[in-house]
Formats: sequence, structure tokens, C-alpha cells
Amino acid sequence: MIEVTELRKSFGAAVALDGMTFSVRPGQVTGFVGPNGAGKSTTMRIILDLDAADSGTALIGGSRYRTLRNPLTQVGSLLDAGALQPSRTARNHLLWLARSQQLPASRVDAVLDQVGLASVAGRRAGGFSLGMRQRLGIAAALLGDPGVLMFDEPFNGMDPDGIIWLRGFLRALARAGRAVLVSSHLMSELEDGADHVIVAGRGRVIADSPVADLLASVSDGRVSLRTPAPAQAAEVLRQAGAGIQLAEQQAGVGGKTDGTLLVTNISAEQIVVLLSRHAIAVTGLTAPRATLEQAYLKLTQDLVDYRGSR
Repeated sequence: MIEVTELRKSFGAAVALDGMTFSVRPGQVTGFVGPNGAGKSTTMRIILDLDAADSGTALIGGSRYRTLRNPLTQVGSLLDAGALQPSRTARNHLLWLARSQQLPASRVDAVLDQVGLASVAGRRAGGFSLGMRQRLGIAAALLGDPGVLMFDEPFNGMDPDGIIWLRGFLRALARAGRAVLVSSHLMSELEDGADHVIVAGRGRVIADSPVADLLASVSDGRVSLRTPAPAQAAEVLRQAGAGIQLAEQQAGVGGKTDGTLLVTNISAEQIVVLLSRHAIAVTGLTAPRATLEQAYLKLTQDLVDYRGSR
């Protein structure tokens, strides 16, 4: 696992990290999100000993990255899809990495196949699109079959097919027991692909939670109910302790509605049971689900340093 404890880092007068603390556990995809300047990339660079922290620790499996022998067999990372020699072919780019870690050439062919680049292994990487470079970077991270994986904005440049593939691929890596840390600004992809999310702001953690729990914390719990007998339904539900509100977007001229009510303090399943007992028809029932983007915006609304005019 990855363990980050009280990381602090300043660049001159600018504070990049202010006590960043979290852990990334095996068997799950952990999303790492936050506004620009929140400290995500700096944290990932410190974990990989590319930058030095002013204080605090960042450990992989209980050790500093710099102390790991053959580190690609323990942690794989993609921080910059452009970090390659453009004149090398995709296969040769991976081959020199493999040889530096005493890994067999067979691993190169295996990971190229895993990320869908086997057919272009002989092409120069400099001619690759951004999405193809992302795939090549993911292949490099997988070379040593490590137990820890770190990806910084891996969805950037991916076409829709690539995004769907990557989302499923990350989940498969986690199901195999790996600890997977993914930094991204694409909330929809993390909502569908991550098990846990860490929200950072101004150099510290402001939320560290399973995705489902975070969504539940910002959901208002309202159920939208449509019925041809709204008055009777409202009375039955009120007696059961529910809160009832007319759905404003359904209100027409003169206050007439199509029978849509917003119901709180009671579940959709309970609504169906109660109204069925009283022979009240239900023509529509939805329980709006908060999105990760909504949760993120609510948590970070006061932490955005770079905001344009509207």
C-alpha cells in the first residue's frame, strides 16, 4: 500500500503541501482529485522521490521509493505520457526499461498486448497520438507486474472507446489485489471506476471516503413520486413520517401539477409498499442520485484558486 503522512512542501513562498495525509489500500481503485494547485502532482512526485518533501513521509510497502531494489517490480507509474524518446519504437522504449530492471523481453510483448498496442509496436513513439502515448505509459507501468500503480490524468487524450477500456482495466488491476491511485479531473470516470476517493485542497486532504459514502453525504434523499392521486398519497405518506413537497418544475399555470411530489425521510421501497396498501397508483418513482462532480464541487467551492469570470 501507499502511506502518505503529514507531507509538507513549499516552493519559495508558495505552500504546495500542508500536512497531506492518506493511504491507498490494495484491492481498490483510489481516485485522487482536487482543484488545480491542490498538491496532487507534487504528492505523487514525492511518493516517487522525484521531489523531496520539507517534512513528512511517503512510503510504498513501508519503504521509501529510493530504497527499493528493482522498483518497477513493486510500483509502476505514469505521470507524463510525453516522457519518452520520440525516435524509439514503442517496443524499444519498453525494452530498455525492462533491461534496466532485469526483466525479460517477453514482458514487453505481454504489456503491449494488454494495452492494445501490439499492432503498432514497431512504430516510433513520437508519432503516437496522446491517447496512444497514454497506453504506452500504462504499459511501462505494468512491466514489472507491480503491486502498486500510480497514474496521473491517464484518461487525457483517450477516445470514448479508450476511456471505457481504461475504466474497466483499472478495476481489473484492483480486483487482482493491486493498490491503484488515479489522479483525474474527469469525475464521471472516477465515479464509475473508483472505489475510494481522496479530495485534496490547498495542500491537504479535505475528504477521504468510499465513493458511495461521499455521494450519500451530499444527496438530499428526495424521492420524486408521480401519482394520479397526489393529495391522497401525500396524506398517507405524511402519516408515515415523510416530508412532502410539490415538485416546482412540474407546477403549471394556476398551481396545477401532473401529480409529482418530492418525498423525504422515507425510502422509495417504503413509498411503494405504503401506497399499494391504500390502493393508490404510482405512475413514476425516481430517487435522484448525487454525482461525484456535485460532491466535488460542494467540497471544493471555497478552495479554487484559479477561477475565470462568467
